[in-house]
Amino acid sequence: MVPDVQRRFGLIVVGDEILSGRRQDKHLSKLIELLGERGLSLSWARYVADDPDQIVKTLQDTFASGDVVFSTGGIGATPDDYTRQCAATALGLEIALHPEAKQLITARIIASAEGDPVKADLNQPDNQHRFKMGEFPVGCEIIPNPYNQIPGFRIREHHFVPGFPVMAAPMMAWCLDQHYSTLFHRTNWLEKSCIVPLGIESVLTPLMEQIQLQHPGCKVFSLPSVGDPVRGGVYAKRHIELGVKGEAPLIPQAFDSLKKGVIALGYEACEL
Repeated sequence: MVPDVQRRFGLIVVGDEILSGRRQDKHLSKLIELLGERGLSLSWARYVADDPDQIVKTLQDTFASGDVVFSTGGIGATPDDYTRQCAATALGLEIALHPEAKQLITARIIASAEGDPVKADLNQPDNQHRFKMGEFPVGCEIIPNPYNQIPGFRIREHHFVPGFPVMAAPMMAWCLDQHYSTLFHRTNWLEKSCIVPLGIESVLTPLMEQIQLQHPGCKVFSLPSVGDPVRGGVYAKRHIELGVKGEAPLIPQAFDSLKKGVIALGYEACEL
């Protein structure tokens, strides 16, 4: 187990449809939001095709990292859903129908049948196929799915949820609240920035390096923009958003030094 103070959170998004552009990823922004609400942040994200070799290699790397990882997609029961088996392969485990998943899927089948005995017959081929969605690496735990009761699973700090955002979001929130509440709001994080109209990054870089050297624990960032006429104001023309982030007590002095440095270079520093 990695010490709490060193915990990093990562995201794996599995699916050809994301890489081809047929669908837009919504998991990244949602997980950032869920983590931010709890005083946490996302350290990295990876997008992976529906390719078993890619998925296994990615999971081998992330299992070895000690990071807390959320993986979305690929846990259904269609031929292109590989994530469940790949997770088992990456850990050298067998895959089997989880007893609790079997109960949940059974309850879902019966509820969906609405009293029709044929549809409720668990031996029907289509119902037998549904049980594949409960085949997980041996030794895993269930992640409840409030949307349709078909669960995800967690093992070795990895949390596997469906590719549907309406299902994935509450399942990720449940995992955070259930397993990582001791990490919530452990740091008093602050970010402050200003707009530098017509700023040139190469001119500002030495100042950024100087601020970061003089204020340990603070991270300086810059976000160049070609301009946003629709937004207007200081955003209308080419500009750079320049700022510092880190532990709250360290930020006011670092930000003040940054603004003074910007002005000394002949630019405006329009505080947000």
